[in-house]
Amino acid sequence: MDYKGAIVGLGNPGPKYESTRHNAGFMLVDHLLALGGERQSMRLEKLDESGDYELWRCKFAGAYRLLAKPMTYMNLSGKAVSKICGRHGLAARDIVVVHDELDLPVGRMKFKLGGGNNGHNGLASIQESLGTPDFYRLRLGIGRPDDQYKPITDWVLEPFGPESAPALPEIIAHAAKGLDLFFRRGMGFAQQHVNAFSLQKEEAE
Repeated sequence: MDYKGAIVGLGNPGPKYESTRHNAGFMLVDHLLALGGERQSMRLEKLDESGDYELWRCKFAGAYRLLAKPMTYMNLSGKAVSKICGRHGLAARDIVVVHDELDLPVGRMKFKLGGGNNGHNGLASIQESLGTPDFYRLRLGIGRPDDQYKPITDWVLEPFGPESAPALPEIIAHAAKGLDLFFRRGMGFAQQHVNAFSLQKEEAE
């Protein structure tokens, strides 16, 4: 089957990590899987492939696309992504990687093409494996710790705090709508929708 791109959510496998900040990408894929389970029109189907990732196909934004969750742990995400691209004939620009972003507060998100990895090991692994930074990224803000001495590795592997966890469903749903706009109408519409969102704005309305 000819797929019109793939959405790859980054995270770490297993119950220990499922609610952690580093698993924001997994959360978005899980949201789309839940929608696919409710809507027969999405024709969600799990594909039996490599143990390096979990993969589904579904009809999303008017065409068949792949949904992926690397099972390699974050630092080796590129191993899974390169296998998916090779097996299904996808180029770097066919991929949207959804990941947590330290430099955005919770409730903010950004959509972009290419760029650096900002110290994110998952992005660094994908860039190395694909041989290019030229893939799309949906960056979901997790903020930085208030304690400047707290190790970032501890911060990203902790669950979202009680002040932000209740807002996650709204954040993830808005991000998913941004992906729908991207595939249907292009990057400009997606950026306008995604980049304008903030929890403060939503609460004020």
